[in-house]
Amino acid sequence: MQGNLIEQEAKNLIISYGRAIGVKGYYLTSPEKKQYHYEITIKDKSDYVKLLVYFGKKGIKTIIQGSANSGLYSEINKIVFGETLFNISETLTDEPEQYIGTDESGKGDYFGPLVICGVYVNKDTSSRLKSIGVRDSKELSDIAIRNITLRIKEIIDNNYDLVVLNPGKYNALHEKTGNVNKILGWGHARVLSNLLEKCEINEAISDKFGDDKYILNSLPERWKDIKLHQLTKGERYTAVAAASILARNRFCDWFDVQNKELGFELPKGASSSVEEAAKKIKNKFGFDKLNELVKLHFRTTLKII
Repeated sequence: MQGNLIEQEAKNLIISYGRAIGVKGYYLTSPEKKQYHYEITIKDKSDYVKLLVYFGKKGIKTIIQGSANSGLYSEINKIVFGETLFNISETLTDEPEQYIGTDESGKGDYFGPLVICGVYVNKDTSSRLKSIGVRDSKELSDIAIRNITLRIKEIIDNNYDLVVLNPGKYNALHEKTGNVNKILGWGHARVLSNLLEKCEINEAISDKFGDDKYILNSLPERWKDIKLHQLTKGERYTAVAAASILARNRFCDWFDVQNKELGFELPKGASSSVEEAAKKIKNKFGFDKLNELVKLHFRTTLKII
C-alpha cells in the first residue's frame, strides 16, 4: 500500500512539473510510466532534456537528464529545483495566527480557465485544516482534491473567494494586457479585496508568480497598506495550500462540464496529447470554439494553425 502511495506521489509530482514547464512555452511529452519512474521529455528549438521522477522504498527522487551546459537544461533546473529551494529572506519564521492565503490553478494548462482563490484562516481553522491533510494541490490527485474540498468548506464556511477566468475572458484580457502576470496580479488582488470586505485582517500570503507590484498595483487604495508576503513555494502555508486546492477543484469542474458537452475527454497540462485534442477541436468545430476552450497565447496554438 505504501508503495502505491509513493508511486502516486511521483505521478502527481511529474504532472505538476509539466504544468510549470508548459506555461513557459516548451514542448513536452505526456508523462510516461517506466518500471521505477515517470518521465517526460522537454524540447526547445535546438535541444531536449528528460525529467525523471523515481519512486521506491527510499522515497521520491527527481533527476534531469541532458547536457548540463545547455540553456534548456539550466532553465528546466530553475523551474524544478529553483535558484535556491527556499530564499531565507522571503520565508516567514512563523505562520501568522490569522491571514488570507491566495493561489491559482490552470496557469500552465492549455485547456481550461485560470482560477484564482483566496482563503481566510485563523489559528483554529488553520489547525483543523492541517489535521485533515491540507497541502499543496500539486501533491494530490484530482479525486483526492474533490474529497478534501468538501471538508475544507465545512471548516472555513464562506471565508473564501474565487475568480474564474474562462478561456474566452482570459484570451480577451491577455490580448489587452499582453502579460500573464498582470492578469494574475489583478485576480489575486480581486480575491483579496473581496475577502477584506468581510474579514478584519491586515496580513496575507500569496504564492509568488512575479514582481510583488503586480498584486499591490491592482489593489484598491484602501487595501494597499496590507502586509502582503509573496513567497516562493507559498503552499507551505495552510491558507495558501487550501486556496490551491479550492482553485484546482473549480478548474476540474470546468473540465467535467466541457467533457460532457464535447463527448470526449480534454487532457490537462501542456503535452503532445493536448496538441492532438486541440487539432481535433479546431478541425471539427472551428477556431471560434477553440477560443472558448484554450489559452490562445500558448505556442501550441501556432502549431495547430
